[in-house]
Amino acid sequence: MKRAIFDHKAMLSLIKCCSFFMLLFLSASASAQTKGKVVVVRSALFDTLLAKRALLNRNGGSVNAGGAYTSNYGYRLQVYSGTSRNAAYAAQAKFNSEYPEIRSYMSYHEPYFKVKVGDFRTRLEAEKMKAALQSLFQAMFIVSEKIIPPKTVINND
Repeated sequence: MKRAIFDHKAMLSLIKCCSFFMLLFLSASASAQTKGKVVVVRSALFDTLLAKRALLNRNGGSVNAGGAYTSNYGYRLQVYSGTSRNAAYAAQAKFNSEYPEIRSYMSYHEPYFKVKVGDFRTRLEAEKMKAALQSLFQAMFIVSEKIIPPKTVINND
């Protein structure tokens, strides 16, 4: 009697094993992908942006064909950082009155207003300006970020 029970369990496990492999084989063949065709739908503006990006990359990030300047990484002097909008405007006006030829930028990242000045290509240029502004502003920092490079003067002398 014990042998009959053992054979019955062996037969049952054999059926389970075969059915498992059968299901595995059927699911693998059912999920096989067939070749299809991909259709990309895009706006005409996308092609315009790609062409503009190619033009900018071709010029190496300098002056493009239209005469506009692209941005590069450089340095700016942060002359004010605080929560008061009026103090930020006052700091920007103070700088603009002393150095009208140098650009100043104000940004707001909640809750701070930041006033940054200059577009310096090298840290040495930023250090020189920091030394010149030491009497006007007490706390200044040199920050690295994207700048609008100043025009370069090329003399063919």
